[in-house]
Amino acid sequence: MPTASKKTIVVVGGGSGSGATAARTLSEKLPSAQITLINPLPYAVSRPTIPRMTVSDDNDLIETALIPYDKLFKNSNGTFVQGVVDRIEANQKGGVVFLADGKQLPYDALVLSPGSLWEGPMDIPDDSTAVKEFIATSRANFKKAQKIVLVGGGAVGIEYAGEIKDIWPSKEVTIVHSDKALTNSAYSAKFRKNLEGSLRKRGVKIILEDFVDEIPPPGPATIKTRKGTVIEADLVIPTRGPRPRTEFVAKSLGADTLDEHQQIKVKPTLQLINHPDIFAMGDATNIVEQKQVMKANAHAAIVAANVIAYLNGSSALKPYKGSPEMILISIGKNAGQGFMGFFGGITVGDWFVKTIKSKTLMVPMSRGYMGYK
Repeated sequence: MPTASKKTIVVVGGGSGSGATAARTLSEKLPSAQITLINPLPYAVSRPTIPRMTVSDDNDLIETALIPYDKLFKNSNGTFVQGVVDRIEANQKGGVVFLADGKQLPYDALVLSPGSLWEGPMDIPDDSTAVKEFIATSRANFKKAQKIVLVGGGAVGIEYAGEIKDIWPSKEVTIVHSDKALTNSAYSAKFRKNLEGSLRKRGVKIILEDFVDEIPPPGPATIKTRKGTVIEADLVIPTRGPRPRTEFVAKSLGADTLDEHQQIKVKPTLQLINHPDIFAMGDATNIVEQKQVMKANAHAAIVAANVIAYLNGSSALKPYKGSPEMILISIGKNAGQGFMGFFGGITVGDWFVKTIKSKTLMVPMSRGYMGYK
């Protein structure tokens, strides 16, 4: 049984598949340690639900997909602190996390899971008093608009298109995507073509190998793509990839802690290069793989094991070896396409994706990570 008695562990970022999972595991496996989880909101937002949640009120996601931390910890050794990290003071062993409100939290081991910064309706506010109004405004914008342009044809753009067409089949939806096919080359050409076919059957227009450089505010706009295509729109939504939420890391530990994409540089053990007592996981790391909840959950298991080993003085930490690329993309409640990177790549269609993801958006699984049955 791990000991690491009377040690203090601070986890920054409480995503249901990442920081919260690591905190829950550490709470269970280190009952004598003190675990503190910091998050700006008093609940984890199940991110796969955001397109459906912000398009329409035809769901219960505000009640089920904003998951409180009250059942997270397995033992009485866990504490949740609502706040925003301002900076970290890292010493040779341990350090202090300073919050924007002045609170100071010392640590023997620190886990960074800050996640990403998004645009448009994916950018759920950090202010809990503003979240429901933000969602209501987004829903009203989608309901009012007849011609909607989605800038970015990755998973987020595709899922927004599917949710819009589910509720309003007659609305005109256009995706503008920079690559020669939807998503990216991490996935097979067959899978990418299947996505395009599924969307076109629903009447979604797709413009490939082109860009929209400026996103107008909500409301009617005439946009011109980089290649000169003119599109009349009532609503233009950025559905491009996010950027890491790592400014506080560079501010605290130096710009060389991050790579050129502002991702946290980590060793295979998910420790920071020059800080063996600081671990990082999730979207904000420079691990070369697609940024997904499933990947972050795998990081959480490695980080929890390695934090325990580090605090017990062991040098036998586990490396994160990655995993095959897999993705399930919902196209509304009853359809979708999936890819599994086994045996050269396996594609799956509507029935499989509906059963695993589209119908529930994996909310029961996310709630399970947070201690809810």
